[in-house]
Amino acid sequence: MPVIQIVGYKNSGKTTLIGKLLEIFNAMNLRVAVIKHDIHGFEADRESTDTFRHRRAGAVATAITSPWRTAIIEERETMLSGLINHFEAYDLTIVEGFKQEDYPKIVLIRSREDLPLLEELTEIRAAVFRQEAGECLDNDGTGGVLTGSGLPCYRINDVEELAKLIIVSVLSLNH
Repeated sequence: MPVIQIVGYKNSGKTTLIGKLLEIFNAMNLRVAVIKHDIHGFEADRESTDTFRHRRAGAVATAITSPWRTAIIEERETMLSGLINHFEAYDLTIVEGFKQEDYPKIVLIRSREDLPLLEELTEIRAAVFRQEAGECLDNDGTGGVLTGSGLPCYRINDVEELAKLIIVSVLSLNH
């Protein structure tokens, strides 16, 4: 099952990068699912909706569906593997977060203080640096290999190259 994780600390650019990758993959007619990890909790249902009223009345799970969209809300945490299995019919699942899981990862680095992530995490396919970071740049200013690691690295705006990396290293392994 094709899965790529986009990981990094808060405000590293994960959601923005995923949005740009989705534009590229949609243009290629790939069907992509996204799973986002939110350690702080979230509220996806609005107070004025029937499903919100059902949950407030005591339902531990609610679902709403139409010919165009389905939403399921459960009052429990779901394991990442279960969510990925739910999306197995899609061409690719992008996971935002879940740093400690063992799926192929692209790690976003905001500053030198984030560099330990590259030693702490598993299954890293590439490092992505903010524009001001110079750790991964070749002499001509393009992406290259992180010094001493052999790990491919890119600038945050090298979205087309990152999409190619995902296609080669994740999608082609599963077809």
